[in-house]
Amino acid sequence: MLQRTSYVDKIDVEVLSFSSIFQIGDSCFINGLSRAMAIQREAEIFYGNEGNFSTYPVFSEPIPFQPITEPFTFRIHNPKPIIKVQTIDVIGFSSSSILHIGNSKHISLEARIKHIRQLLPERHEHEI
Repeated sequence: MLQRTSYVDKIDVEVLSFSSIFQIGDSCFINGLSRAMAIQREAEIFYGNEGNFSTYPVFSEPIPFQPITEPFTFRIHNPKPIIKVQTIDVIGFSSSSILHIGNSKHISLEARIKHIRQLLPERHEHEI
């Protein structure tokens, strides 16, 4: 793992919600997962069978990660392995967001959202 030291003089976070993480310090693994359904209806109707993620393929399909095929070279040179930040000011973060100050070895984040819009049937003038 990279060995850098992080210095932050001031951190101000107003809102942290819905499985979000604020971590200060090094980590080996960070795994974040967020699943949500956003159902928008013209009429306020609740059928009682909403909310089952397994009925929607978007929540179970494998994510198609594309391998990097181009050759590349890089060199790391850290004459001063220090990251210095004066102020971090966050209004808010939500839905499995992560604010992490420190070193990380492996990070994996995934968000899957199904948006559903259900509109009432269109009414024609002769029906009114």
